[in-house]
Formats: sequence, C-alpha cells, structure tokens
Amino acid sequence: MKSLTAIAVVLMATTTLSASAETIRWARAGDALTLDPHAQNEGPTSALAHQIMEPLVMRDMEGTIVPALATEWNPSEENPNVWVFKLREGVSFHDGSAFTAEDVVFSLNRAMTEDSDYKELLASVKEVRADGDYTVEIETGGPNPIMPNNLTNMFIMDKTWAEANNAVKVQDYEGGEDTFAAKNANGTGPYKLVSREPDVKTVLAMNENYWGKDEFPMQVTGIEYTPIQNAATRVAALLSGEVDFIQDVPVQDLERVAGQDGLDVRTAPQNRVIFFGMNMGDADLENDDVDGKNPFADVRVRRAMNMAINRDAIKQVVMRGQSVPAGMIAPPFVNGWNAEMDGSSTTDVEGAKALLAEAGYGDGFSIQLDCPNDRYINDEGICQAAVGMFAQIGVTVNLDAKPKAQHFPLLSNYETDFYMLGWGVPTYDSEYIFNFLVHGRDEKYGSWNAVRYNNPDLNAKIQALASNTDLEARNASINEIWQVVQDEALYIPIHHQVLNWGMASKVGTIVAPDDTAKFKYFTLN
Repeated sequence: MKSLTAIAVVLMATTTLSASAETIRWARAGDALTLDPHAQNEGPTSALAHQIMEPLVMRDMEGTIVPALATEWNPSEENPNVWVFKLREGVSFHDGSAFTAEDVVFSLNRAMTEDSDYKELLASVKEVRADGDYTVEIETGGPNPIMPNNLTNMFIMDKTWAEANNAVKVQDYEGGEDTFAAKNANGTGPYKLVSREPDVKTVLAMNENYWGKDEFPMQVTGIEYTPIQNAATRVAALLSGEVDFIQDVPVQDLERVAGQDGLDVRTAPQNRVIFFGMNMGDADLENDDVDGKNPFADVRVRRAMNMAINRDAIKQVVMRGQSVPAGMIAPPFVNGWNAEMDGSSTTDVEGAKALLAEAGYGDGFSIQLDCPNDRYINDEGICQAAVGMFAQIGVTVNLDAKPKAQHFPLLSNYETDFYMLGWGVPTYDSEYIFNFLVHGRDEKYGSWNAVRYNNPDLNAKIQALASNTDLEARNASINEIWQVVQDEALYIPIHHQVLNWGMASKVGTIVAPDDTAKFKYFTLN
C-alpha cells in the first residue's frame, strides 16, 4: 500500500494549480487562528492579517519601524503623556469606505477590551481621541517612551463595517466563539480577501486601490495560502512546484531543498524564544500524581527541571544545529537581553536530583506536558526529547501534543500545568515580555501568564516601565525584573529559533526576524 505521503505527492503532481507568474503559493505548518485582528496575538495569525490590514506603524522586512497608516508620530509638545499620530490621507478600505481617525479610535478602544489578546500593549493608555479626520492622540498614564513600538501589529478596522456586521466586540476565541470578523475582513492593506477555508486555503488578490501601490514592488498580485501540517508533505509540495514558498523548512530537509535547482533556503535568527512553563500558582495540580500539593510551587523543583534540559543535545540532534541555546526568555534582539543570563542554563543531572530530593521529591513524580505539533520548528520533537531528559532526574512526563488551535486555549483557560510556548517580541523591548508573561493576570495584563505567578511588588515595577522616560533608569529596572524572573525560575528556556525559509529562486526576499512575510516587499523574477 502506498503511504499517505506518497499519495499526497502524486496528487500534488497531477493537480498543480495554474497560477500566473504574479501569484505566490505560500505554505506553512499552521493556519491563522482567526481573521479577527484583535482576538489572537499569534505569529501566523498576525502574518496573514498583515497582508489584509494595516497598523499605524509597522516593521519592514529588516525589522525597522516604518510608516503605515500614520505618516508622522511624535510626543505632544503641550503634554508629554500624549503621542500624536498624523494619519495618511486618501486611504480607502477594501469596500471603498474612507479611512479616518474615527476608525483608529474605534480599533484601539476595541483592542483594549477584555477578549482582546493585545490589551497588554495598550495597558498604559487612558484615552484615544481624534483631532479632526487625520490626527489621533493617544494619552497614557505617564510619558510612554515606546508607544509606537507597541502598535506595529495593532491592526485598524473599519468602524462602520464592524458595526454593520455585528463585529464591534472582539471574538472570544478561547471560549469557542465564532463571529463574522473571524472569517471576513475589510482592511486597507495591499491584498483583499477573496475566499477563506480555515485550515484548507485562503486566497487573496491585490488591492488595486492600495495607497502604497507605487511605493512598494507589489510584484505579488495574488496569494494562495495553504497550511500543510505534515512536514514531508510540505517539503514535497515545494520540491514538486506545487507551492513557491514555505516558511518552515524542516531541519532534516534543509540540504535536500537547498540542493535542488531552482530552490533556495534562506536563513536568519528569529526574534523568538522557545520555552516550557510550569503552573506554580495552584495549590494542587490536575495533571500530576502528587496528591494535595504542587511540586512546581517549590523553586527547587523548577530549578531542577531547568537543569535537566540538555540544550546542546536538542540543538544538535533535534534541531540539526539550527537553534541557539537559551538561558532567558528574551531573544538577543530585545532591549534588556543579558548575555550572562542567556548563557546561564547548564545541564546538571546529579544536581537536579539533589534539588528534587531536598524538596521532598527524591522518588520523582509524574506530570503531563502539553505541546503544540504545528506551531514551532520541531515543537513535538523538542518535547519528546525533553521527556527523556526529565526521566533522567526521576520525573515521568506524559506528552500530549496537539494542533495549536487546541493547545493555546489550554493556556488562556488555565487548563494546563506544564506546557510549551514560544514568544516573539514585536516591540523589541522587555516590557512586552513582562506585561504578558510575568505580570499577574488581571483585566489588563498577564493574558499569557499560565504559570500563575503573581508578585504585587514586581507587578508595580513592570507597570512603572511604561512611563519611565529616563532610559538608563528604565534599563536598570528591566534588569532587576529579569533577575527575579531568573532567580524564581519562572520558565524553562530552551532555545532561540533560527528561521529557514524555502522558496523558488525566482522569489526575491530577505528573511524577516519576526517571521512575517510581507508580500508587498517581495519581488518575482
């Protein structure tokens, strides 16, 4: 009997799409989770959104902040707590309606509501207001030196369209809600939504009225986006010419792809760290075999788990050299990254056993590890390797790997005790990490803090970063917060990801550090 992979290759070879030279056929392991621009702060979700919608400011393919729907931005001369954004005039949404300040005010207020996955980025905001049709003022609780950095993935919706389609409220993705905005979109971006079948295919066409049509190459006039979870099938699609571009070449296939005529592999470090989180906040865990107490509540256990990981072995065996071992959950791109902290994680099996014994777990314990299998590079493989490493210190780990669409709600709904997560930092500043992952969860902060850590003194110090304009003092405070994160072993850092984009040689692009392909910059030779 032929394997499913072989059958898939045959099908692909016989059903190649008749796409014009200007259409790019794009694939990656997982689909966008939703089209609602504020419902899920997740890489592939925002990557698709960037083709259709736009923020006020964005990062180009090199990671530099550049104008998008705003052309200028500066602190107000009258009030240091206010940022003033001058908006681009003459811009239309895909349905022809005019873009104005009213849409920005609506969108940012929407992004600050309970179900928004972006509210931490606007936690310091007191008011968003329009000053005429093309000026927006964002007032914060104190002078916020990095407000523009917080807006690079903050997409702007058409207020009238949202009201007409019952899309004013952000989709409750974790609660399983389905909405009009989850499957439809009306942006100002370079590409318009033609059709969408979640987890099957999304088709986009060039926005002929795009404001930037003469400012960017815009050689890609159509996009066919197909999620292909199976790594072998994804590579086969690229090798056969079924797709032109895959964002996640499996490390075991790099040489094979690079060695084929007409294909390239382009590599760059990513602004993302992969790590494990442990539920240290609950009195008892659901998914362990210890009754009446929580092993992860003891910092000695968390440190022992960290010491059990052999990052060099994961790099060499699982990642085939395509990773950089990490000792902190900040990438080197980020303000506040510390070389000494990042090099601090060492493997010490005997030391880990001693710490477990000291904590009262000399005989070990068992725990379930929740892991995605279609989100990060070799995510399930990393988790499988870690299971063996934890076994060496007497901790039995039962792996439960599932697609990201089922995995991420476990974190949001506090339904996991031990999990994998990857974190990119679009602001390039540590405050972003602290707001989402370290601050205790409340109505404004901590939406991805599934470790249940909550330190009121540290919370206050994190919040103060938003209004500290003395950058030297601010950086000192950032370092102090990192020291607590490290001392408390809040997370188990694994590695910084390395990106490997595979593509037809005709595709002209560099690899973006945020792993977001912005096709308006691409060329096709």
